[in-house]
Amino acid sequence: MESFLYLQQLNTRNIIRSNQIVEQENVFLHLILILNNIMFHKNIKLILATLITVWSVYHFSQGNIMNGISILFLAGIFILLYFKNEFIIMAFLQLRKQDFEGTKKWLGYIKNPESALIVKQQGYYNYLHGIILSQTNITQAEKFLRKAVKLGLSMNHDLAMAKLQLAGIAMTKRRKREATNLMAEAKKLDTNGMLKEQMQMMKKQMKKI
Repeated sequence: MESFLYLQQLNTRNIIRSNQIVEQENVFLHLILILNNIMFHKNIKLILATLITVWSVYHFSQGNIMNGISILFLAGIFILLYFKNEFIIMAFLQLRKQDFEGTKKWLGYIKNPESALIVKQQGYYNYLHGIILSQTNITQAEKFLRKAVKLGLSMNHDLAMAKLQLAGIAMTKRRKREATNLMAEAKKLDTNGMLKEQMQMMKKQMKKI
């Protein structure tokens, strides 16, 4: 009887903890959505960072060193979010878990990429859409991936992956010469050899064309 009561209490505690975690995740999501609505244009983040920095300087001048440092840290967060958009980060986390629907959901919060994102982040916005669509619609995926390559990506590995994806699409559409050129470009960018196995598999498939 005591063991049964203990298990009941344990299950109740686990349910309470699970609900608390869900509530925390919902609060985090709502905060991000509120920030997105406030900071619809990317330059607003820089304006807020500037104003917060001025506020921190005021505290430093008044001798409130700890307050000044804390406020300066807040300004740093806004600057970070200017260069690394929060929704792109969350979309990447979902992509790593192979959760394409989750990736699509987070990207959907970016209503106007041109005003909300800097150029490189626009590249990643298109890159992620291209990766998702490569599972269902290669024609649309090609458009997004080409735009991503044109806008540019910060990491050579990501650029190599985008070009390798384009090579795969070109190969599927029997554009062998284009696929070969894209693979050569991807190989130059893949300095760590992380895509070596994929390239070897693609070369074997290309021989069948």
